[in-house]
Amino acid sequence: MKKHEKIPYNYNSLTELHRVLGLSKPLHPLISFFDTTTNKIDYSSIADLRTSAFYKISYKSNLNGQLKYGQHYYDFDEGGLFFVSPNQVTANGENNGDHSGYTLLIHPDFLLSYPLAKKIKQYGFFTYSANESLQLSDKEKATILSIFNNIDEELKSRIDDFSQDVIISQIETLLNYSNRFYKRQFITRKAVHSSLLQKMEEILDQYFNDGNLPDKGIPTVQHLSKELNLSPGYLSDMLRSLTGQNAQQHIQKKLIEKAKEKLSTSNLSVSEIAYELGFDYSQSFSRLFKTKTNQSPQEFRRFFNS
Repeated sequence: MKKHEKIPYNYNSLTELHRVLGLSKPLHPLISFFDTTTNKIDYSSIADLRTSAFYKISYKSNLNGQLKYGQHYYDFDEGGLFFVSPNQVTANGENNGDHSGYTLLIHPDFLLSYPLAKKIKQYGFFTYSANESLQLSDKEKATILSIFNNIDEELKSRIDDFSQDVIISQIETLLNYSNRFYKRQFITRKAVHSSLLQKMEEILDQYFNDGNLPDKGIPTVQHLSKELNLSPGYLSDMLRSLTGQNAQQHIQKKLIEKAKEKLSTSNLSVSEIAYELGFDYSQSFSRLFKTKTNQSPQEFRRFFNS
């Protein structure tokens, strides 16, 4: 009998999540911050596979053991800053390890009526995988923890008409610093990322050269990210930092290269070339080619053969 996949349990209430983790009741129904560096959390009571309605920003100072994001487990022997978006599936592995650190939980409703409600979706690191965490320098760590402390102090203070404004501004500052530090990480890991870029080019070459594009279709960002064991968001941001182009643009660049090769070295019609490159409709191929080269396929062929 086919084994049914386990359905993740959804934590929609901060109060429920605090209770399960053995924490005191949250000071605000839509946002909470807790420090587990001194008070350890027993994760044995929390659902093994879970989602939540909250944005989660955590600094884990000594995360060893396993953590699961999506369908993959990742092993850790050092800490980092992690970002989880609402409804992201997470779970503990068989070895929970030490997950001490600091965690900020934010319900999207807390951001309503503020520009950050829309802007927060533009921070790509909320879609990164666990193995793509932000590794902080000592100075960067001090910056992040000082913002965490500001939010914590504001939550513990008397709530007034300005409390939400102050906390929102601190959250946005936290996200902007995280964005800056991720860009630094892309630079400091340039050698590693350059090797990934080379591997990606090899994957694309193999994909385009095996002669099976009519059956497989045009390669997708999801396919590339899976082959490289990266999340689509991290892959695109990494490539943008190295080349100025995201993953989709790299695929299209390779596609145009192959199209030019076929247009200049074969007598295939434009429709036949479009089919061989995995397009369902030749019009889609011609439109992309014109967008990328400022020439139609026919114009390119005539110019090349003139």
